[in-house]
Amino acid sequence: MKELMIMAAGLAVLASCGSSEKEYDATGTFEATETTVFAEQSGALMRFDVNEGDEMVLGQEVGLIDTMQIWLKIQQLGATKEVYQSQKPDMEKQIAATRQQLTKAKQDQQRYKELVADGAAPTKVLDDATSQVQVLQKQLDAQISSLNTNTNALNKQMEATDVQIDQLRDQLHKCHISAPISGTVMEKYVEREEFVATGKPLFKMADTGKMFIRAYVTSAQLQDIKVGQKAKVFADYGDGQKKEYDGTVSWISSRSEFTPKTILTDDERADLVYALKIVIKNDGYVKIGMYGEVKFIHVP
Repeated sequence: MKELMIMAAGLAVLASCGSSEKEYDATGTFEATETTVFAEQSGALMRFDVNEGDEMVLGQEVGLIDTMQIWLKIQQLGATKEVYQSQKPDMEKQIAATRQQLTKAKQDQQRYKELVADGAAPTKVLDDATSQVQVLQKQLDAQISSLNTNTNALNKQMEATDVQIDQLRDQLHKCHISAPISGTVMEKYVEREEFVATGKPLFKMADTGKMFIRAYVTSAQLQDIKVGQKAKVFADYGDGQKKEYDGTVSWISSRSEFTPKTILTDDERADLVYALKIVIKNDGYVKIGMYGEVKFIHVP
């Protein structure tokens, strides 16, 4: 009988020890990467298909700011470019007459050269013909230089117009409001037909597909934890309802901080703790602000 009592007492002690041992190493709350979308152009919201709770994919167009004035400016600059193009001189046509005169003068110069060589013409005739060739050559060179200058100036004006058109097209592109990430709309700040200015926040969304729990550990725990380490994460739904997820330590703070009052650590008496993040792949059940527990997997 005495032996049975001793055995029962021993089992009670073991049970009490086992129940006092925590099933987790740290606790924290779930967070997600949040992104606020701002207006990149000013104007009326012609379309805005955004509602809180909507699921969006990266690049999905959800709104449009009035583009009429930008489009009209692009048309105006396109017409201006056509005017510059029409003003470009046709070099060959404009120098054709001078080139023909020069050709004729060179033929006369050659003929007079032969006549002078045969003694059939005075040297002055050849000198006059040579002078005429030189004058016409200079006129042709001046014409070509002037026409090239005009053409280059018009080309530069056309290039400047192209740059202005590209700037306007960039503004036109920014009138189209798109989702910068895949995720869930958390907050909506404006409504359709409302006038928005550049920089005005339109809506906030969060990447709820890849969430993380922000937990805190003591320095004693930290020595056994590193980035990339695996962990088991338990989402706490209350009333003892939990769901397990595979997690990975993605970030560890490089500085300590005082224990947040809402956070429990393995050593509740510790004054200084280190924050860290454990990433999980969300299946749609984990919500921002939900409490969770972390059990680190230590590989021997």
